[in-house]
Amino acid sequence: MKLTKAFFNDIRELIHAARTTVARGVDLVQVHTNFEIGRRIVEQEQKGKDRAAYGQEVIKVLAERLTDEFGNGFSERNLAYMRTFFLVYRDRLAILQSATAKLGGAEIFRSLTAKLSEAEILQPVTAKSQVAKKGRSAQRTEPTELPQARPFTLSWTHYVFLIGVENPDERSFYEIESTEQNWTVRELRRQYSTSLYERLALSRDKAGIRKLAKEGQRITKPEDLLKEPLVLEFLGLGEQHRFSESELEGAIINQIERFLLEVGKGFLFQSRQRRFTFDDENYWVDLVFYNRLLRCYVLIDLKIGKLTHQDLGQMQMYVNFYDQNEKLPEEAATIGIILCKQKNKAMVRITLPENANIHAREYRLYLPSKEELQRKLVEWSEAR
Repeated sequence: MKLTKAFFNDIRELIHAARTTVARGVDLVQVHTNFEIGRRIVEQEQKGKDRAAYGQEVIKVLAERLTDEFGNGFSERNLAYMRTFFLVYRDRLAILQSATAKLGGAEIFRSLTAKLSEAEILQPVTAKSQVAKKGRSAQRTEPTELPQARPFTLSWTHYVFLIGVENPDERSFYEIESTEQNWTVRELRRQYSTSLYERLALSRDKAGIRKLAKEGQRITKPEDLLKEPLVLEFLGLGEQHRFSESELEGAIINQIERFLLEVGKGFLFQSRQRRFTFDDENYWVDLVFYNRLLRCYVLIDLKIGKLTHQDLGQMQMYVNFYDQNEKLPEEAATIGIILCKQKNKAMVRITLPENANIHAREYRLYLPSKEELQRKLVEWSEAR
């Protein structure tokens, strides 16, 4: 196949400009450059009669010529990623699409990078993914309208991972959280693998799910902290392994940074086995945290078996003690969380008053099935 000289030179200039431009950050330069390469590949494809076959040939020939001149980074696989990246986020930089009709490659790139900080460079974004659909059940849900004027903020490696997330709402959530929590690609993969989006969604109503896609996880009330189950696979405690509550606690302390990432935003670790005394009897709270977003203490008790009403009563006592003896007047009420292998929703509902600031949540020592959680989310949505 023969590429037109104008088409090749256009992309060639773009890459030269990217490599010589002093921009705000190398990652953003790469992201925007790859987006623009993807756009031009798609436009070139549209000139072919058989778009699928023609598109494959475009990428193959372009990869050979770019690799000859620029070296690694322009393989067929990488160019295919760039093409998909443009199709998934094609509305993100609508102003660029209109500019390309007037400017050459280097000028386009300089114009783009000069305006990276300007909000007007971005047009309203809608969640219209053009990635090939694989028919997952969760994809039947209607995508929500995503927020306006969101710039690209992550590395190219992040976006290579994100374009593989088929659900537009879920993809948007992970992009927001990766940006706000400064997740590495490794942390992003782990949160996706543990189905963070589905676990948070199952703890919310439909309005709350829509907010996850638009805003990410926002912590304004105790319920916003909760996800189920908590996934503690990083502790290295197999499901068949016999361990005590003290061993579970010790494993968490040894992996406290990863545990804080799993429990969520704003948590600060304060102490373990916090003792207090009533009538000469000693009691211990397993783990004490402080949440700086809610400005309150969060007490966590660990149970290796099924939740009992005695566990709930004990946590109620712990919370009352902290509210009466530790909490400052300007701080919010203490939150109690019981982490258990198995909870009983009916028992929790009957035992605790409606306004109790106590929550029972299950944990897993292995990665949950993403397909199962997606199916539960669809079933939950349809039942509402």
